[in-house]
Amino acid sequence: MSHDTDHLRDLVAAELGRARDRTATLTEAVDDHDLTRQHSPLMSPLVWDLAHVGNQEELWLVRDVGGREPVRRDIDELYDAFKHPRRDRPTLPLLGPAEARRYVAQVRDKALDVLDHARFDGAPLVADGFAFGMIVQHEQQHDETMLATHQLRAGAPVLTAPAPPASAGPVAGEVLIPGGRFTMGTDTEPWALDNERPAHPVEVAAFHIDRAPVTNGQFAAFIAAGGYDDARWWSPAGWDHRQAAGLTAPAHWERDGDGWAATSFGRTARIAEDEPVVHVCYYEAEAFAAWAGKRLPTEAEWEKAARHDPATDRSRRFPWGDEPPEPRHANLDQRHLRPAPVGAYPDGVSPLGVHQLIGDVWEWTSSDFRGYPGFVAFPYREYSEVFFGPDYKVLRGGSFGTDRSACRGTFRNWDYPIRRQIFSGFRCARDA
Repeated sequence: MSHDTDHLRDLVAAELGRARDRTATLTEAVDDHDLTRQHSPLMSPLVWDLAHVGNQEELWLVRDVGGREPVRRDIDELYDAFKHPRRDRPTLPLLGPAEARRYVAQVRDKALDVLDHARFDGAPLVADGFAFGMIVQHEQQHDETMLATHQLRAGAPVLTAPAPPASAGPVAGEVLIPGGRFTMGTDTEPWALDNERPAHPVEVAAFHIDRAPVTNGQFAAFIAAGGYDDARWWSPAGWDHRQAAGLTAPAHWERDGDGWAATSFGRTARIAEDEPVVHVCYYEAEAFAAWAGKRLPTEAEWEKAARHDPATDRSRRFPWGDEPPEPRHANLDQRHLRPAPVGAYPDGVSPLGVHQLIGDVWEWTSSDFRGYPGFVAFPYREYSEVFFGPDYKVLRGGSFGTDRSACRGTFRNWDYPIRRQIFSGFRCARDA
């Protein structure tokens, strides 16, 4: 990213605008009733997310970076994600739809004024526009959360998007990733979050990784083989959860004659066998991998497959190189409302021939979410550090609902292993 201040200012303004346009699409697609009700106890009402993105923008850009007077100090606690679990948020005295829209517009006007006067040097919070980039990514992450809420909403479809591109050809089998050291994490990505830092060498033994994510067709074969009914394939925790939750197929799947149909954003259709499976939890991914005679990749293995270029022995920003994602590289930005068939993005392939590592579906890894060696919490402990430990598993690569600003080869997502409302899939690996 150029340090030219005008260029950076323009870039930040464009990214803030892009995020807000998407927020508007997701919140204006439904009526006020749908905006204020809870579609699942796992998710906030959409109107909470709307005001929350404005409140974070006010806290960081208007008050902290800009040193301006608060717009609404009285609502800080209502929109503090740590104070109120999602299931309780509908009972709070939240801003109504019209008030929430007014509030976020008011905050944005002030944030853009702060941007007009900002200097991008000096303190780490503003260097390279970091605080602005953090807020862009925060809004886009909530937009993906709102998209997941739309998937859980009942009623007629309200979102539309063109179908993803067709496959350019079959992609099957696996790739050998040679053993050795590579650089994991980053020190150079200006908007990288604290959990992506610092860059550090990691020794990874040789392993095989699937060239593509596991598809609906492959997952249906696991079901047909009795995979959900055979405790051999499940970890003890996974089997307990499979029984307690009554899991028999990915979320949103239902029997359709001799096959399966899935409901996606209010539309039900036969599953596309060559599209990556989505809405599976970690335990389902782990069981499939065991059934297939494989395992899930570690986070370091995933990142090495996605970033390491054996020809130059350096880590790239993305599998295809250092340039930002374009539509030809990956299925991102909510351009399509489902994963693309395997083989749809030949321009996004890694140096060793691994496909669709970025976009389509978040990929479960076997790793717990922890800080890298030398981790420093920034700009606050609640961004990452409070989540470190064995409760959360790391997901990598982004989904069709992830924005390019919040997705790169180093980007880390994390969630509970039981979660499947997220756009989660996986690919398998095995020791060499």
